[in-house]
Amino acid sequence: MRLTRKRLCSALLVAYLLFSFYAAYSVFLKPRRPTAFRAAQREKHGRGEHAVLGAEEWNPWEVDEKNDLQQKSGNSFQLLKLQKEQTDLRVQIWGKAAIGLYLWQHIFEGLLEPADVSAQWREGSMKAGKSFFSFITGPAVVPGYFSVEADNVVLVLNGRKISYATQWLHYAQTLAQTQKLKHAAVVLLGSEQCRNEWIYPYLKNYGGFVDLLFVIYDSPLVNEEDIFQWPLGVATYRNFPVVEPSWSMLHTPRLYHCNFLGTVYKNSTRETLLEVVKQNRLHKLCWISAREEWWPQETNESLRNYQDALLQSDLTLCPLGVNTECYRIYEACSFGSIPVVEDVMTPGDCGNSSVYHSAPLQLLKTMGAPFIFIKNWKELPAVLEKEQIMSLQQKIQRRKKLMEWYRQFKSQMKQKFISALENSFLPKNRGA
Repeated sequence: MRLTRKRLCSALLVAYLLFSFYAAYSVFLKPRRPTAFRAAQREKHGRGEHAVLGAEEWNPWEVDEKNDLQQKSGNSFQLLKLQKEQTDLRVQIWGKAAIGLYLWQHIFEGLLEPADVSAQWREGSMKAGKSFFSFITGPAVVPGYFSVEADNVVLVLNGRKISYATQWLHYAQTLAQTQKLKHAAVVLLGSEQCRNEWIYPYLKNYGGFVDLLFVIYDSPLVNEEDIFQWPLGVATYRNFPVVEPSWSMLHTPRLYHCNFLGTVYKNSTRETLLEVVKQNRLHKLCWISAREEWWPQETNESLRNYQDALLQSDLTLCPLGVNTECYRIYEACSFGSIPVVEDVMTPGDCGNSSVYHSAPLQLLKTMGAPFIFIKNWKELPAVLEKEQIMSLQQKIQRRKKLMEWYRQFKSQMKQKFISALENSFLPKNRGA
């Protein structure tokens, strides 16, 4: 009997050992399936590929990974929500004039998606100061057919197309009357003669709903309290680009002392400019290309030639147009070419010389623009004589000064814009 029990115990012990050996073999020594092995090898060698697991290849950490991913997504959402809550002011900008692109891309240095300038709808967003700004533009941005995503709005309008501009103002006014908008501001491409009386009824001080107005040109409306002067900027409607300064732009010798590529109007000072160039044989020193008719759009070739002229000239001649302020001034600054500006007030209601003795171009002069100002193009030969005796190093230092000034100018205009909105739109106890 004792022998039988001993044999039984021995058999059980042998069975237990065999089972233990088999279990250990299955866990540690048995070869894995080829698919799992290949996946492990890919992970080991860091190839970054995603292994496709069959239904039978269960991932014991799958549930934990899903929970972790959900938790991270939840945290990201909470962070985004917190960021929105921490932003004191949310502003939506409706870019319904080409000057809106100068505001967003050049002054705010914002991006737009899609990048295609012919897209029907383009948008961008950024946080600046205490505020979050979104920008929308394009033909598809039509009153009543897009989402108004903020109760504070800036309308960028072309005041030379009054009927079109008033459609947008009436739309915004309706939103304000139905309490869907709290505050509104307008950036206005005003009349070149500064005759903008049509917008008075929309301004809050005249019983309207518009809190702030940023107007282009030396308008007598400007008071620096609720009406501010705004720069004309570059011709974005002609696809003038955002120009990034480079080492060669600053340091390379330029082929020409000056340039003028543009339209010459009858009985204008531009005819005087061409006559001075001809009489003094300045064609050898300057890139001059005049045309008799104004082109609303540049061709690819003409735009390339114009940018080349700016890049290859130490000076850019800026004769009067309908207004003293012109796109050419800002475009020259973009390429480090010193604007030579005809400092003469044009006909109309612009400027107020009894108050602002530096008019015209009050904004640029107040900001210390390092330009060459002349009263008559007969002064040009003397200006070019000085150019011929300047060293390259002197010209390099002058370019640096101009481009740094222009960078600071845009930065200060951005800050001025944001501060005006925040001071006006935010409750006084929060904006203080």
